Amino acid sequence: MATGQAGRPWRCLVAVPARLESSRLPNKVMADIGGQPMLRRVLECCRRSRRAAAVVLCTDSDLLRREAGAWGFPVLMTAASCSSGSDRLASVVGALTTLAAAGEEDAVPDPARTVIINVQGDQPFIDPAVIDAMAEAFARTTPAPAVLTPVYRMAAEKVHNPNVIKTLLAADGRAIYFSRSALPHVRGVEPDDWHQHAPFWGHVGIYGYRADVLARWSSLPASPLEQTEKLEQLRLIEAGIPVGTFPVEGDFLSVDTAEQLEQARTIAAAAAG
Repeated sequence: MATGQAGRPWRCLVAVPARLESSRLPNKVMADIGGQPMLRRVLECCRRSRRAAAVVLCTDSDLLRREAGAWGFPVLMTAASCSSGSDRLASVVGALTTLAAAGEEDAVPDPARTVIINVQGDQPFIDPAVIDAMAEAFARTTPAPAVLTPVYRMAAEKVHNPNVIKTLLAADGRAIYFSRSALPHVRGVEPDDWHQHAPFWGHVGIYGYRADVLARWSSLPASPLEQTEKLEQLRLIEAGIPVGTFPVEGDFLSVDTAEQLEQARTIAAAAAG
């Protein structure tokens, strides 16, 4: 639990949405990485957070429910029709808010003071310190943010990789746009040299939602940009919900392709060796 400037406690819970079906890499969350399924690596990394009251798997898969239960994680079942990870969490946001308050004496769930941190099930090396930084950013920011997400300075070789999500930032740190394309476009300069003329920010791929904001997800207008880019966070941008960011150090890997899966296995083997 973290305490904000006004002294009222913030509750923080990590929710990992996961499904077996994936158009680009089927069953990827159960892919072996260094002797462990990718999903277990994600859940175990999240469990090392000091700020999260619990780590919960949200899935429509009986197989994933059984596996996560055997690993010692609570599971909430969701509909197979959920269109994104955020949609999946929004469908059980009431239960998540209650779980965030569980174990506290006389605790009353408070969606306006509860942070639901959405960690995708394809980030096998997510740093628990980033989760803690997210919780602390909510606690120290006034007024309370609606949504926060971490960003990192992108290496030159990633700028034009469509499998790496980029974030375009306003001067105050708000996210203006997310894309698989390089942002911004540097006019009159060879693309290989763009990184020399502008900062490029990568998106870590986790979101911290105030629970009362996440509860509005299904009522937000349809988002043409979300459908075009296949990036759920664009629904928030189009609906006018501010998405704040905070910078973190390091490089971050989400596994969306066979190439990235092999990269993850190489990282795991190097760490084990």
